[in-house]
Parts: sequence; C-alpha cells; structure tokens
Amino acid sequence: MKSFACGDVVPGCEARWVCSTADEILVNVAAHAASTHGLVELPAELVQSVHKAIVPVS
Repeated sequence: MKSFACGDVVPGCEARWVCSTADEILVNVAAHAASTHGLVELPAELVQSVHKAIVPVS
C-alpha cells in the first residue's frame, strides 16, 4: 500500500489517498488536481513532486 497527502505538495490541501500502487494514486491525484485545483494538465515537475511524496503504508 502507498499513501499520498496533497498538502505535501500543495500547502493547505487536506486531500489524501491510500492505494495499492503509486499508479492508482496518480490517477486519483490527476482527477483531484483538475476538479479542485483547476489543473487540466500536470506539469512534469508536479508529477515528480507527487512521486517523491508517495510513501509506503506500514
């Protein structure tokens, strides 16, 4: 299992996900970024920041 908190990349955002894989998290983050943050496309730097902030759930 993997976990990601949007607030680790976008200060003040309370959204978080726990999914089986990093790919599942990225799908959820992309939908969230569009609906909540107005980002239709995710810049490569943002995707990289998300990847770095995904952590294993123990």
